[in-house]
Amino acid sequence: MDDAEFTAWASGCERTLLRSTYLLTGDLHRAQDLVQEALTKVALRWTRLRGGNPTAYARRIIVRDNVSWWRRTRREVPSDAVPDRGAATAEDPEAALVVTRALARLTAAQRAVLVLRHFDDLTERETAQVLGVSLGTVKSTNAAALARLRTGAPELLDLMGRNT
Repeated sequence: MDDAEFTAWASGCERTLLRSTYLLTGDLHRAQDLVQEALTKVALRWTRLRGGNPTAYARRIIVRDNVSWWRRTRREVPSDAVPDRGAATAEDPEAALVVTRALARLTAAQRAVLVLRHFDDLTERETAQVLGVSLGTVKSTNAAALARLRTGAPELLDLMGRNT
């Protein structure tokens, strides 16, 4: 394995993966664990992955491992209450809190689609590949999540209006 090449790649994407994973899970410690596991799995396959898209592979690992964890611990129920878990790195703590609370109102599937599509800027097709679902599922889940946010998270709309 080319240690320098892997280290450079991991250093360049770790923060982005952590941010996305935190938004996906709502739990900073679990997010850190998921990112570390994904980086370890990429490292073990680095010679095969380095010529392709190791970041996409890491995202897929994170999403799948999170889904496995979620299935083992039972389905979550969307709630208006957000546990106090410390903010992930954010330039605007108020905005981070609003986004975290809004995402907590979604199901795990809705949150995964929104994070990958709108925070990681993946295409619908890339999101479907990462999640292992059809393109239609991504589209319908995204639409349902956005509709849920429009009706259930007016503070997010206020935040978006304030910044535009």
